[in-house]
Amino acid sequence: KQWYQRRVRGHHKLFQTFALHLKTMRAVVYIFCFVASSLARLNPAYADRQPNIIYILSDDLGHSDLGFTDGHVQTPNLNKLAREGVLLTQSYVQQVCSPTRGALMTGRYPIHTGLQHDVIYPGEPWGLPLDEIIIPQVLKEYNYSTHAVGKWHLGMHKWAYTPLHRGFDDFFGYYLGGQNYNSHKNRNGLDLRSDYFDKDGKFVDELRWDLDGRYSAELYSERVVELLNGLKSQEKPFFIYLAYQSVHAPHMVPKRYIDQYTSHIRNEKEKVFAGMVSAMDEGIGNITQVLETTGLAENTVIVFSSDNGGNVNCVHEVTSSNYPYRGGKRALYEGGVRTPSFVWAPTRLPPSKNNAMIHVTDWLPTFRSMASLQGRLQPNHPIKTKPLDGVDQWLAISENLPSNRTEFVINIDPKPVQCGHRVPHAGIRWREWKLILGAGGPPNGWYPAPALGDTAACGAHPDSYIELYNIELDPSETRNLTLEYPDIVKHLTEKIREYNATAVPLGNKPHDPASNPANFNHTWMPWQDMQGSQTPLGNHAEESVTKETISQDTENISKEIWLAGNQLTEKDVAGEEACFDIDQHINLVEF
Repeated sequence: KQWYQRRVRGHHKLFQTFALHLKTMRAVVYIFCFVASSLARLNPAYADRQPNIIYILSDDLGHSDLGFTDGHVQTPNLNKLAREGVLLTQSYVQQVCSPTRGALMTGRYPIHTGLQHDVIYPGEPWGLPLDEIIIPQVLKEYNYSTHAVGKWHLGMHKWAYTPLHRGFDDFFGYYLGGQNYNSHKNRNGLDLRSDYFDKDGKFVDELRWDLDGRYSAELYSERVVELLNGLKSQEKPFFIYLAYQSVHAPHMVPKRYIDQYTSHIRNEKEKVFAGMVSAMDEGIGNITQVLETTGLAENTVIVFSSDNGGNVNCVHEVTSSNYPYRGGKRALYEGGVRTPSFVWAPTRLPPSKNNAMIHVTDWLPTFRSMASLQGRLQPNHPIKTKPLDGVDQWLAISENLPSNRTEFVINIDPKPVQCGHRVPHAGIRWREWKLILGAGGPPNGWYPAPALGDTAACGAHPDSYIELYNIELDPSETRNLTLEYPDIVKHLTEKIREYNATAVPLGNKPHDPASNPANFNHTWMPWQDMQGSQTPLGNHAEESVTKETISQDTENISKEIWLAGNQLTEKDVAGEEACFDIDQHINLVEF
């Protein structure tokens, strides 16, 4: 009997071993077939061709506002691109709009361009400094045509700060940071234009009164489709910068997009928000369809990102979600700066998930590497950028190699902002560690998808003025490890001091009443270059900024201007006192 039992156990173990090997063989075969099918899509012939590049930037999109991030919004086209591309799981931007756009365009941290404090509000006479070299200027040296569509938000008080004077061949969109999606007005002024050079090389700024009532996401998608149909026969490569208005406030969308959410979302504001995301997704689907039908897809790279986290602070009803990350727009927490992102290039990149640390400043050097075929092509007339903070990440993305960076400055802002941090703050990511000095928010909390029934409050005070997190083990930033790792705190504090020593003065300037659109037929115009202004026509000299003048230049803006800049109304703002009770006597802080 014992002998029999031993034989049975032996056969059972043999069977288990055989079954394990069979499962392993099946897994190997599956992996082989998957890799083979993926590689079959790749065409080595395109390795020697400059790729077309389309950079798509959403506005105020939360991490969980998309289908491919397990959100409750239907985004079939973005889901498909993410599934077929390289999903970037550690893609970082700045915490608000203008700083992200400046960092993207220059490859430099906002502390090095003067964009580290808040955003450019309507009527403020400042912008991205004119001595900064930006992406379209770099790519033109490699024979790219360059096209901008959508939101600019990098300055417009003088023509020199607008897209066509900074390297783009044409522009269709708006100069300011926000507007009505249908009337295309901010306060009392129209800001929708087609900028181009006519056949004689003369600059034309065509104000688009004729598009009143047309929804912006549809207009911008249609413009890119129009561009692609015109570029399909062009021999040289192209760069398209598509910066959607979606899903920035005010929340509005045509009814047909809302109707698809009547079954599983009950709250009307949440339906509108979901419809806004779907409108953008539909437009991106139309764009990719044209890429396929024209054959351009085979040599095109699409990068998708948001400019910051979803807006979950100082609004009556939260409609966005950055869950499982903490915080949102304006916060240094992951929910404010870690964005859903992917790279789609059907003939160059097999589908994969990439955990490399990538910062928004990395795209300029990465695009330059792509345009130069990793240095094999030389620029026509070499132009020298200022020292870059970004690094070339193409090999990290295409070969799934470790990131070329181990750290980045999240931000260093020496002044508080409305509906954001009420004390000066700074943040840095180094390897798996993240240190925040001052205050990471507000917003400070965690905001699951609104459809799940969660609510959020505005203006909560920070938990601590020193916060240390292990982002690899605790990406939701739930456990402050300051006391457990004092040496790490000391090391990263010193790094922040070193970066702060390289920071330039804040570029912010107070509102200029001369900018009033009523002075220019109710349109937003570069008022300092218009006839009759106090600034001579064509005078593009940079205003001198010194540390002595920063305090008076960066006084907190009025609530009226803040609401206009964020396209919110009094009814939209919750906890008014909590959002606007900034201490006017807080001075600049040296970290």
